[in-house]
Parts: sequence; structure tokens; C-alpha cells
Amino acid sequence: METKSPIPTVKSRLRHNILQMPAQIRKASGIVIYGRRIKSLVFTTDLAIIKNCDADAVFAVYPFTPQQSISDAIIKASSIPVFCGVGGGTTQGLRTVSLAKDAESQGAMGVVLNAPISDLNLLAVSQAVDIPVIITVTDEKTNIASRIQAGASIVNVAAAARTPELVRQIRMEHPDLPIIATGGPTPQTIAATIQAGANAITYTPPTAQELFQSLMAKYRDA
Repeated sequence: METKSPIPTVKSRLRHNILQMPAQIRKASGIVIYGRRIKSLVFTTDLAIIKNCDADAVFAVYPFTPQQSISDAIIKASSIPVFCGVGGGTTQGLRTVSLAKDAESQGAMGVVLNAPISDLNLLAVSQAVDIPVIITVTDEKTNIASRIQAGASIVNVAAAARTPELVRQIRMEHPDLPIIATGGPTPQTIAATIQAGANAITYTPPTAQELFQSLMAKYRDA
């Protein structure tokens, strides 16, 4: 029986405290974009976490009006590809098109649109940029076929506890559609989401405060 060789690991003297993505995500098939396979996406805009994690890409979506200065700073600082949120909820219309074009020119690998965006607005964005357009899906009422027809190349399923169920439904109807999905809080929920048909997983990391707690406890015990 052939045995696998151990994977060599190279560390620096100081940068050894890297935030690692859950091991279960490695079982996902991944999505190949421009020759790069993406399995794990860290859901954050925290530059310190982005620079110190082993995710395949950054999912830079945040609950404020998208701003070019924010996306530009993240893309410039990141050593991994960045998918930028460009609106679709409060921010719609020509502004989403402008933001998407700016994100592309800044070097984003893809743009992410929120669930409320209309098919017409989605179409305008998809025709304005030459990078993948990701549409967020939050419930079963979404017409996935019309989203694809309007130019969405990837769906991002974010349905909280119902995410695996919704992923399974979409996968049955669209066997070849690239699906990103939230993995949930535990290894079990991540595994269930992948088993349901997700190709890649977004992972919400601990906050800087939570990461500091364990580090400070170590310092106190030293």
C-alpha cells in the first residue's frame, strides 16, 4: 500500500501563530478561478487576520456602504485573492456598477452582490466587469436560473442553519453551478455543508479580542 509523504512545513522565527482554517474545508472540491483553486474564504476585513491566516482567499463583505478606499486597502495588503462586496442591498443601481468596476481595476478576483439586488442590476454589473460575479442567496424563494441568466457565475449561500438544506436543493437543480456557502460554527456543520454540495466555504474567524484572550492567558502563565 502506497503511503503519502509528509508535507514539508516552513515557518519563520516569529510568524508561527497563524490562524488556520478548519481542516474539514480541505474536503471541499474547491472552485478553480484563473487557475487557482479556492476552497476556504476567510470572512473578514481585518487586515491583521488577513495577513496571518492560511485561507485561500478573502471574502471582504461588510455591513456598511461599500467604499473604494476599503477595498483598495484590503487588496493591496492581502497576499491572497480578494472577493469584494459591492452592494446590492442599500447600495444599488449605477453605484454598484461603478464599485464593481473599481474593485476589478484594484485587482479583486471577484465581486459579491447582496441578495436584494434586482436581476437587471445584476446584469449591468456582470456586463461591466470581466471577473466572477457572486450573488448571495438567503432563501428558497430565489430564482437561481434567472440569477445565472443575469450573469451570476457563482452563488454564495447564506441561510444560517438552513444553509446545508438550501445548498442541497440548489445542487440538485444545478449540478455544475459553483457554490460558496457559510460553513457554520462547528466542524460538523462545515462537513454537512460540503456534503450537501458546497464547493467552497466561507469561515468567520474569531475576533481579535478573542484571539488575544488565549495569548494573554499564555503570557500570564509564563
